[in-house]
Amino acid sequence: MLVRRSPLPDRGIVQRRTLILGLGNILLQDEGLGVRALERLTARYRLPAEVQAIDGGVMGLDLLPYLEGVTDLLILDAVQTGEPPGTLVRLEGEAIPAALSLKMSMHQIGLQELLAVSRFQGHLPDRIVLWGMEPASLDPGLDLSPIVAARLDALVEAAVQELQDWGIAATPLSCHSLRR
Repeated sequence: MLVRRSPLPDRGIVQRRTLILGLGNILLQDEGLGVRALERLTARYRLPAEVQAIDGGVMGLDLLPYLEGVTDLLILDAVQTGEPPGTLVRLEGEAIPAALSLKMSMHQIGLQELLAVSRFQGHLPDRIVLWGMEPASLDPGLDLSPIVAARLDALVEAAVQELQDWGIAATPLSCHSLRR
């Protein structure tokens, strides 16, 4: 009798799993930037199966289960850094919680806690990058401010380039599928 055994998996090879997380409160103009950027990205690009895109809104710690098994986390969000409105911001690793010490809203407290609890539980992704933009208005309203709306495509393209730098191909959908 011949018994074939599969070779043991190479412990050095990690199956990469990516999460794109759009954050923000869409009821407060530019505060909803991360959600709006995620909507535009998923409307214009097909993502591979190992990439999950989630509208995290203002869910905070409720997002914790989604981080389990994630190796690469790309966060899209509005970030106040003191730069002019519409300025693109890229933060990586430990720079993210430090930048969030100046909070715009309650959801950013949730993001800090989410990352801290994820680290404590041993589920913190290997790579975390936040792509965001300096907001112009956090007033009540469903639309982004004109300056931020005009730069939304630049934010989406920066996120797509980040994914490409990670070896993830975001495939553009046909021109007929594009929505503004």
